[in-house]
Amino acid sequence: MQTYLLSQQFNAGSLAENSTACPANATVCNGTSCVLAEDNFNETLSVILSAVLTTMLALVMFSMGCNVEVKRFWEHVKRPWGIFVGFLCQFGIMPLTAFLLSLAFNVLPVQAVVVLIMGCCPGGTASNIIAYWVDGDMDLSISMTTSSTLLAMGMMPLCLFIYTKMWTDSSAIVLPYNSIGISLVALVIPVSLGMYVNYRWPSKAKIILKIGSIVGAILIVVIAVVGGILYKGSWVISPKLWIIGTIFPAAGYSLGFFLARIAGLSWHRCRTVSLETGMQNTQLCSTIVQLSFTPEQLELMFTFPLIYSIFQLVFALLILAGYRIYIKRRVKTKTDVEKTGEKEDTKSTPPHSKINGGFVSNETITTVPTS
Repeated sequence: MQTYLLSQQFNAGSLAENSTACPANATVCNGTSCVLAEDNFNETLSVILSAVLTTMLALVMFSMGCNVEVKRFWEHVKRPWGIFVGFLCQFGIMPLTAFLLSLAFNVLPVQAVVVLIMGCCPGGTASNIIAYWVDGDMDLSISMTTSSTLLAMGMMPLCLFIYTKMWTDSSAIVLPYNSIGISLVALVIPVSLGMYVNYRWPSKAKIILKIGSIVGAILIVVIAVVGGILYKGSWVISPKLWIIGTIFPAAGYSLGFFLARIAGLSWHRCRTVSLETGMQNTQLCSTIVQLSFTPEQLELMFTFPLIYSIFQLVFALLILAGYRIYIKRRVKTKTDVEKTGEKEDTKSTPPHSKINGGFVSNETITTVPTS
């Protein structure tokens, strides 16, 4: 069992009076120094919560798959313009933004590397949940997450090779291909099952989708809180990384949206690409960092994925709140216009005339022939 040395200062009088001055779990007590067994509580808790959260996340992705239609999903595969735009955002905009932020804030080499690793990671599954709540294109969202995770096998080493040259040797960075593979499997299998349920039992799929979307929203918050609790001792970090962790996700959301709009995608697809760009797989970034660096280096950089995770969630919730407010006001405005139109029609139409009720949208106006 690994141990660590805990030095405690006791005066001779108190040590003589109290023979149990050393902690009860000390394995060796000699004078003023006690050797204690390593506390594995956080490690054990992390493993248990990771298993539970992974299972719950798979169930949530199953429910998200219940909103995906095979025909529309296949259309994205046959005509992958939206996926290609997402690819440019994920492995073009994000690594370049990470590189520029690292240069602009002149951070330490090891800190610049962790920022770049975050920028090169594929999209996270949380983006699929938020995309659902902002009425995004779920078929595009899931296809983008799947393709970015698959392409990360080759694009991450390439991007890190290009951008980390001035700070470190890219060969020193250990990429956990097994973790990427597990993420891909945990995404593809539940979503595929959800698509099958939606194909065979559409009515049941809608119920599963509603439940899963609520559970998924709660799960995102739980993961952020759990991360903060498990690593509460790691929050002493350079203010520059706090600033970068705030700017980076906001830049990803904004640049992803504008590039999608320039590419001619519809508004709901622009929202989808924006979320897929800004929301990164922070768990994968943490795994890479732990595998690649020494404990001394980790002290300077380990918290950055947690910081990014928090602010990507904060900005995603702001986007969601803004969109919901916009939709609510838009519906209210349409309702008011509709009521005003009905009053005018009532005043101008004779009592014996037949009134054709119903809402006609501004986008499609249908002329009803009269007999």
